[in-house]
Amino acid sequence: MLENRINKDILKERLSKESFQRHTISFYKYFEVEYPVDFRNQLYQEWDVLGCFGRIYIAHEGINAQMSVPEHNMEQFLQQLYEIPQLINVPIKKAIEDDGKSFYKLTIKVRPKIVADGLEHNSYDLSKVGTHLSALEFHQAISNPDTIVVDMRNHYESEIGRFENAYCPDSDTFKEAILDVVNKFKTEKDKQFLLYCTGGIRCEKASSFLIHNGFNNVAQMHGGIIEYAQQIKKLGVSSKFYGKNFVFDQRLGETIDGQVISQCHQCGKPADTHTNCANNDCHLLFIQCDACKALYEGCCSDECREINHLPVEERKKLRIMLQQKYAESKIFKSRLRPHLVKPDVSNQTIPAING
Repeated sequence: MLENRINKDILKERLSKESFQRHTISFYKYFEVEYPVDFRNQLYQEWDVLGCFGRIYIAHEGINAQMSVPEHNMEQFLQQLYEIPQLINVPIKKAIEDDGKSFYKLTIKVRPKIVADGLEHNSYDLSKVGTHLSALEFHQAISNPDTIVVDMRNHYESEIGRFENAYCPDSDTFKEAILDVVNKFKTEKDKQFLLYCTGGIRCEKASSFLIHNGFNNVAQMHGGIIEYAQQIKKLGVSSKFYGKNFVFDQRLGETIDGQVISQCHQCGKPADTHTNCANNDCHLLFIQCDACKALYEGCCSDECREINHLPVEERKKLRIMLQQKYAESKIFKSRLRPHLVKPDVSNQTIPAING
């Protein structure tokens, strides 16, 4: 298996010493990949030579990529990418805030799906998707009081930034989100639904799932929040997206309009910076202000801070004892938001496609 096994601290140090500029980009495409492992290895060999970093998922249903590409190799990267028949002129989205430090190594993984939906294969028809709206069309459409705007991201993403008047499912997974939307609006299926997500990939599946479940007027924003932010800046239009856009790289977010609409999960003061608990056996994702970061030393709790001060051998002994506890805490809101309960979707079934 082609992969980079160098220690991450060494890789991060190398990144900090690079003398050239990098650009953070993302793209996705649903298409049939007959041999995902072979396709994965081909891409790894080509992109490793070009010095590309990133997190890329390959599946039988397509590719989903977030990448950091050296500026001097961008032209060659795009040329190689567009030589793949299924990826000719695939839309490339550029990061809103781009210092090129989004990734420190190249990771390409073969997954069952490029967007995990927890649903049975062929439980809905992905060839039938909603109408694609440009950033400006979406911007204008959300002002219509008869439309229902839906955020198809997880709660920790919408918590720090969202469109005005959007319905934001209180979900931890994409499956929870799409089931939540179908159940909440089951009596309003004839209304117009406007979906959005980070870059558009989740909306492809969500719109298809809604259409399969009888929603008659579904549209989605082409290119997602990333494209929206780029376009309204060019047009000089005031943003209807408030706060920060969550991104799945080292930055964990990029501001859209400069507003802070969320709070520190430890003290409640305005904050929108996500971090992972410094206790690696916990690694909980949460929002932490600078003051709490200093007080808790980057940890989510006094307990984790105390564990971080223990000798290595004692921490190893504790690790086995606490393994189950931390496994359960992977659902974010079970720790710092204990009043919320993870939705039970175990008994919600997906109807089969007719015909």
